[in-house]
Amino acid sequence: MKQVVYQTFISICALLSALSPLQVANAQYRAESLQEYSLSLAETQVLSQALVGICVRTGEGELLASVNADKMLLPASNMKLLTTGAALHSLGSDFQFKTTLSYTGCISDGILKGDLYIVGGGDPTLAAEDSIAVERDILFKHWLKILKDAGIRKIDGKIVGDGRLFGKVMEESSWFWDDLGTYYGAGTSGLNYHDNMVSVTVAPGKAPGDDLEISSPKPPTPWMEIEYDCTTGAEGTGDQLYLFTSDLAPKAVLRGTLACNLSRKRVDLCNKFPEYTCADAFATFLEHHGIHNNGAADFKLKSVAEPTPELKPLGSTLSPSLSRIAFEVNHISDNVYAESIFRTLGLEQSGSACYDSSRVALVSILQNDLGLKTTRGLNVRDGSGLSRLNLVSPDFFCRFLMAMMDSPAFDGFLSSLPYPGGPGTTRYNLQGISESDRMRIRVKSGSMGGVRCYSGYVLPKGDGCRDKAMVFSIMVNNCTAPNYLLRRSLDGFLQRLLQTDLE
Repeated sequence: MKQVVYQTFISICALLSALSPLQVANAQYRAESLQEYSLSLAETQVLSQALVGICVRTGEGELLASVNADKMLLPASNMKLLTTGAALHSLGSDFQFKTTLSYTGCISDGILKGDLYIVGGGDPTLAAEDSIAVERDILFKHWLKILKDAGIRKIDGKIVGDGRLFGKVMEESSWFWDDLGTYYGAGTSGLNYHDNMVSVTVAPGKAPGDDLEISSPKPPTPWMEIEYDCTTGAEGTGDQLYLFTSDLAPKAVLRGTLACNLSRKRVDLCNKFPEYTCADAFATFLEHHGIHNNGAADFKLKSVAEPTPELKPLGSTLSPSLSRIAFEVNHISDNVYAESIFRTLGLEQSGSACYDSSRVALVSILQNDLGLKTTRGLNVRDGSGLSRLNLVSPDFFCRFLMAMMDSPAFDGFLSSLPYPGGPGTTRYNLQGISESDRMRIRVKSGSMGGVRCYSGYVLPKGDGCRDKAMVFSIMVNNCTAPNYLLRRSLDGFLQRLLQTDLE
């Protein structure tokens, strides 16, 4: 009997040695359902004190795993899934933002006797630092050509940045005050510029309390008064710098600390006056190209009593397509891009880009256009996920992802999602898995303090049909475990999804 058992064991070992690591794992998990695995994952030491929500369904809706799936949790940047998906479905993949050059007064003998207006259409990519944006000088050359084609050789007036399309308020009211001074909490304008961000190079002193060495901001902000109320911090405290400012006056204070053990570094901060920055940069550009003007102005800072001028259009430029912008949003998780899309939904549906209108527009698209019969499990505050009043259940994410599979925009939406280990915010996930397997997972990550969420698709091997695909959402809130341990646990979940055989 022992000999039979031994021979059987040897046979099993030989079989397992001939299998790939993924097949071995499949054999290990054969007796354990995905539901059992999900329940045990939520009780591990890393996650046991956190709030964990899990939902996994087939593409046809069959429930494979559910742990607190109806609980509404903080989604962080998983909100961008809803924003980009709804926008691609509603506006179309080819939608483009338009920026228009207009003027007041008249053009006579090559002189514009009035002001030149840069009228923003919500384009978040103007002079941004990413792979899809037109470089600043190339963009300005397009604008310069518009002026020359109109015969303008001199401007007897100012260059005005006009961001009124989105109103004066750039931020959602529930964003935390210490996010508002960061580059990712800058908010949006009708005329965005350089991702609504300014950067400084800083170097700490030798000891805590010493002054910092700080460069001038880039892009230049000569019209803004900046005070520096920041010092060197203790070793190990990291970068705690933020810019305290508002859109009420061109003044800012750089506060916080930079640890004494850090090297010189670039720090990216918010810019509440992207309209002025854009106008100032273009005014300087025009001077360098022989078109004299009277400098920059910002419509936001003009007198409230001043009447709206009659603007005469000269020409316009267009952004990259929405599909390219959505790709950037979901790969690098750009908040300015996401909020610009979100507010455009409100503008397109109701004529208002205020946050209330944008929330109504998003919910309407989800419920009426995408066919989600109920928005139970959803509370929307913004389009990027920065607000801690956003709440979404894992079940809602799965129902949304299933609905997107029936949308004409699905191919563009799916291609906007990164895969683990590839370019984007998930580049450090599933490092030990083959690329062919990793590419079967298309996922949006979301993280903020105590929060880590992954939602997306697991594609079948080859050209499998829809019911062999899976949609999933795993959301972790109130977690104090180190990030590397949390990522390891969630990587295990993603790997387990790859091991789930729906044949």
